Amino acid sequence: MKVAIINYGAGNVRSLQFAFERLSITSVISANPEEIRTADRVVFPGQGEAKSAMAKLKESHIDRLIPALKQPVLGICLGMQLLCSHTKEGDTKGLGIIAGNVVRFPCTVKTPQMGWNTVRNLTSPLFKGIPEEDYMYLVHSYYVPLCSETIAESHYHAPYSVAVQKNNFYGVQFHPEKSSSSGLQILANFLTLKS
Repeated sequence: MKVAIINYGAGNVRSLQFAFERLSITSVISANPEEIRTADRVVFPGQGEAKSAMAKLKESHIDRLIPALKQPVLGICLGMQLLCSHTKEGDTKGLGIIAGNVVRFPCTVKTPQMGWNTVRNLTSPLFKGIPEEDYMYLVHSYYVPLCSETIAESHYHAPYSVAVQKNNFYGVQFHPEKSSSSGLQILANFLTLKS
């Protein structure tokens, strides 16, 4: 199986590659459109600030490639948020795959939310073998409100989408590569998803 991790200068791609190695999967870190297009699975990571990340995607034309992908795609953290139509972070237009808008946690709670938090209402094969109220590792100040594409929830100041799905596109707000054995299970489940 060929797994491509999109490299656009806005993600901790090596830790993801190490996670797949622990699953005995060799992945490629690539910005090459053909290599990404022909992969069996594509991971769209992201860390940092949304506006500059989208600018990097546009520079490399990956912003046009991602929505056209037909294989299972997993957006992680900022990668999940950029799947959405818009984020308030930098008043940035996203890829528009998920119709939701990304908003900031209110000033009444500490941001970023950093550390372990529970996930619940798990409604996708992506979470096969993951128990309700299991813990995942998160670092974020912006979030996706609950919407029709929500496949898992977490709670900080209120319930929010900790995972979303539309067709072959999946997104998780947490970092599976930093979420111990449960995170590895989610990456393993991603490898078995059908297009």
